[in-house]
Amino acid sequence: MRNALYLALFLSAFFIFNCQQDQHSNTRDYSTWRSYLGGPDRNHYSTLSQITPENVTQLQVAWTYESPDYGQMQMNPIVIDTMLYGVTSRLRAIALHAETGAEIWRYGDSLKLGGSTSRGVSYWEKGDDKRILYTAGAHLFALNALTGVPVESFGDHGKVNLNMGLGEQAKDKFVISNTPGTVYKDIIVMPIRLPEDVGAVPGNIMAFNVITGDLEWVFNTIPQPNEAGIETWEDKNSYTNPLVGAGNNWSGMSLDEARGIIYVPTGSASPDFYGGVRKGDNLYTDCLLALDVNTGKRLWHFQLVHHDLWDRDLPAPPNLITVTRDGKKIPAVSQSTKQGYVYVFDRVTGAPLFDIKEVTVPVSALDGEEASKTQPIPVKPKPFARQVNELTNEDISPYAENRDSFLDLLKQSDKRLYAPPGLAPMILLPGLDGAAEWGGTAADPDKGIIYVNSQEAPWVIQMKENDTTIHNLPLGQQTYMQYCVTCHQKDRKGNAISGFPSLINLKSRKSKEEVSELIKTGKGMMTGFPQIPEDEKQALMHFLFDELDTIRPKKPKKSYPLPYKYAGYKRFLDSKGRPAISPPWGTMHAIDLNTGEFVWSVVLGETPELKAQGFPQTGCENYGGPVVTENGLLFIGATKDGYFRAFDKFTGKLLWEYKLPAAAFATPAMYQVNGKQYVAIACGGEKLGTPVGNKIVAFALE
Repeated sequence: MRNALYLALFLSAFFIFNCQQDQHSNTRDYSTWRSYLGGPDRNHYSTLSQITPENVTQLQVAWTYESPDYGQMQMNPIVIDTMLYGVTSRLRAIALHAETGAEIWRYGDSLKLGGSTSRGVSYWEKGDDKRILYTAGAHLFALNALTGVPVESFGDHGKVNLNMGLGEQAKDKFVISNTPGTVYKDIIVMPIRLPEDVGAVPGNIMAFNVITGDLEWVFNTIPQPNEAGIETWEDKNSYTNPLVGAGNNWSGMSLDEARGIIYVPTGSASPDFYGGVRKGDNLYTDCLLALDVNTGKRLWHFQLVHHDLWDRDLPAPPNLITVTRDGKKIPAVSQSTKQGYVYVFDRVTGAPLFDIKEVTVPVSALDGEEASKTQPIPVKPKPFARQVNELTNEDISPYAENRDSFLDLLKQSDKRLYAPPGLAPMILLPGLDGAAEWGGTAADPDKGIIYVNSQEAPWVIQMKENDTTIHNLPLGQQTYMQYCVTCHQKDRKGNAISGFPSLINLKSRKSKEEVSELIKTGKGMMTGFPQIPEDEKQALMHFLFDELDTIRPKKPKKSYPLPYKYAGYKRFLDSKGRPAISPPWGTMHAIDLNTGEFVWSVVLGETPELKAQGFPQTGCENYGGPVVTENGLLFIGATKDGYFRAFDKFTGKLLWEYKLPAAAFATPAMYQVNGKQYVAIACGGEKLGTPVGNKIVAFALE
């Protein structure tokens, strides 16, 4: 039955142990920052009080660390005693003195570890054994936290392969992790990132032993025969279908340590945008899963999107908070989404704390596609981002030079909620990156208030019939058409405004070694393609570097195996690279989840060239989350304009801002060393076409 809670038989015994809910209230020490986003509840929350709303304007740069690697750093540092740990843009783990920024150790070769992004590290200790766990490429590394030396007894001389819990079909497939794992006792539960087109493996949730590196348990997000949830897949063998995969957790997890429950938000099934090969609701994709962290057994789940056709992955870990209803305190879990919805559940039972209605949505016009007839939409809170069905002509940007063309596209676009992708272009708002994104939502855990920043940038979604003919092309060009054309276009010009660089004259910017590594490991939005056979990869290199590409395949290559292809990632941007809808393009919200009502909403960020012309505040695109303090502050970087800001968390009033050396597409960390409070943030720039940086900057009062 759709969205049934599927309680396991042992759950009744589990409840007996946990029936005294009040004794499990938030008792964590919020004065430290020992794990990703501040703690296992992922609330980005601190009780440190030296920096106040009254003196925040006196903040000064306390120290700056210059990384040897330049580029986007999404990482949220953690601090253990006097050491701050993070990851550079080239996936080197670093340990700094948290009071001075002096480098203590650095691990990794930037040319061998891979080119993706990382959001940080995890920490584990038992007695004198202290370890940093982090990922690079397909490997989870365990390092001595004091020296940075690999722990030889962990896995294969200090590392384990993340493919090991994904089945035989995962061999040589692209599998990495962008987000730190969640540590509980002697296990670490790992997020993984997979491709989003055909060829991805099932995105199982995996727990590893922190001491040995052994695989402890696996939860199948694409059920196998005889497992609960299999009835939501028309093809009962989808688990082994080479065209179907994913459903992975890539965004991280939250942990109720007292109850031993881990909350896992999952992503969409692959392939994105066309689901004719994966008919059904597709459990456990796009779900909030509550698992027994000791065993991986499912306690409850709720699916937030049925048969996802819009890449509506759950973008960040949920928040573990306490809400009050009729004078009673309820342990709750809150999940913010790309759609701008917030779903709130009883943390123990999975019961929704606000009504969720199954709303009738449009059917698909594509042959073979069977979109879900309904989608679950919460009655409260209202969305914290504009919805596509609200758009009118007045919502096209007054600053767009080519405004008439956007008005035409808006007129032609299907603006119904959850309209399935089709052959005509349509506007997706919120866009593929959200509303909410991987920076995460902050929360006041005991007061039940969340703080979420929102993207207000649409994308254009369109499918095309698969009429690609590649059989008579040279091998390198065939390989390009198979793997690269969706993002970088047939003419290799890419779409720089949407974040996909031109590959024309590539040899003037990159060496063959660099490109070969990027093809294997990926970077940013680009997944890696380690599965490309060596002869095809070499032929592709000839094609990309404008060398003679005369190699013919030994046997005809298969064309794309689906009847429809995604026409390419395209942001709804004007000629200046700004969102083509009217401002605000970035917002910040405080939402009271006791009542479902908004406390405040403000514009987040500026567009400098429009500000210089005297136009009102526009907001801007943003990646990275906020940090809130008990005494009334909210800190956030995240914005394209490159500022670090402090707001009054009670009113949303801007109190302080500082121009960073590069845009900080990351969530800050707050900590204390030797009685002094610091807030630190990684400034790598690069994303959204911003200047590249390489610094971590820490602020404190003089």
